[in-house]
Amino acid sequence: MQWSSMNQLCDIVRETSFAIHRYLRNGHLEKVYENALVHRLRKQGITVVPQHPLKVYDEDGTVLGDYFADLFVENVLIVELKATRAIDNDHIAQLLGYLRSSRIETGLLVNFGAPKLYIKKFLMTDIEAF
Repeated sequence: MQWSSMNQLCDIVRETSFAIHRYLRNGHLEKVYENALVHRLRKQGITVVPQHPLKVYDEDGTVLGDYFADLFVENVLIVELKATRAIDNDHIAQLLGYLRSSRIETGLLVNFGAPKLYIKKFLMTDIEAF
């Protein structure tokens, strides 16, 4: 493991995403950016699984089904990829829903589809634990 904190892992994904966007620019399909990010993160020794199934839980812990995270990094970070002109509230709601229902705390939303790379970190914490 080449990262010591979630912030450092997120920084690695951010920097790698920026390098990909600088090289490929916008205009490709989402799958191209997914493949590029998987390839470059693995070259850095980061464990990344594309289209990884994650369980969706109800509030009582009942498994309701599965969804597929675009990327699941180091078994702790969901990365949701987009290749659209702009991020809208539906994209944010999608990632927040994934975080809540899978009980994963941290996610990154990355949009390669605009001239300027968009990347934002989202946290989902269990308020009742405090």
